Amino acid sequence: MNHELLVQAPKALLHDHLDGGLRPATVIELADEYGYAHLPTHDVVDLGKWFNRGAKRNDLVMYLETFAHTVGVMQHRDAIERVAYECAVDLAADGVVYAEVRFAPELNTEAGLTLDEVVEAALAGFERGSAGTDLTIYLICCAMRTAARSLEIAELAVRWRDRGVVGFDIAGAEAGHPPTRHLDAFHYVQRENFHATIHAGEAFGLPSIWEAVQWCGAERLGHGVRIVDDITGPAGDEVLGRLASFVRDRRIPLELCPTSNVNTGVCASIAEHPIGMLRRLRFRVTVNTDNRLMSDTSMTKEMAQLSDAFGWGLDDFEWLTINALKSAFAPFPERLAIINTVVKPRYALLRGDSRVPE
Repeated sequence: MNHELLVQAPKALLHDHLDGGLRPATVIELADEYGYAHLPTHDVVDLGKWFNRGAKRNDLVMYLETFAHTVGVMQHRDAIERVAYECAVDLAADGVVYAEVRFAPELNTEAGLTLDEVVEAALAGFERGSAGTDLTIYLICCAMRTAARSLEIAELAVRWRDRGVVGFDIAGAEAGHPPTRHLDAFHYVQRENFHATIHAGEAFGLPSIWEAVQWCGAERLGHGVRIVDDITGPAGDEVLGRLASFVRDRRIPLELCPTSNVNTGVCASIAEHPIGMLRRLRFRVTVNTDNRLMSDTSMTKEMAQLSDAFGWGLDDFEWLTINALKSAFAPFPERLAIINTVVKPRYALLRGDSRVPE
């Protein structure tokens, strides 16, 4: 699995934070342009390393502290549009053909933008950055689970549902801030026949996953890696508990982010990440970047590390990519078209199959 082959492989990305994926040079330029004076350094290389060091502290709350600077430079319309534009450009260059990128608009209103103006700017950037590429890109609106604006953000997401927003989420520090505190927002989303994914089972365990699924109606689990706490027994003879069985039986997608999970202390290395076991047990596993800047990663890097750790090849990555598209919030015909006209034919070509799927 060489780098060039992996770059060419079509990828689908369900869990990527807009404010976690800025280019270091862009952070510096926006800080200078808008008078943000709190950056730890104005050297591009050093700043990239600073973000990555900040992420590697084995603690989700400390990991989230690095966002103060990226959010700090995303308080104006042009800045948000630029970040979104560069996000789409970078994903397309990495071989991503479908992406759902999320962020919390409530964090981008300090300079006077309205929530709608924030969303409008991000979507404009996505449209401009994906033009002329194979990338289909949508937005998920996050509410901060540590705040009290979740219903307002859910209404915002639904308001933009036909213009590029495909879902609602809650994000932020997980411990002490359960999903059920935002039941009114999730029930509103359900009544509107809209989509919800929930950050659950990352820093906190099974109760967070259970509440997300059974109380809040999560269609996908943002991370969800702690579902392994409900799996016992030796390798090859695992026993699934009630919740793990339910999640697998219902095909609830896990938005797994291996490098990010290593950074936040979920596991010590990629080789020890539960994704290997969860894939073997046939959970609905997907691979994601979470925060490309903080984790110094990309979809290609994630795939390369998984190939090294578990010996995965093109067949595995095609399976994971189709998993993601099956789990995406885009309309079914659109997802099916991407699978059948982009993903399957390109993987067949990369494998050198004698018969390329129609």
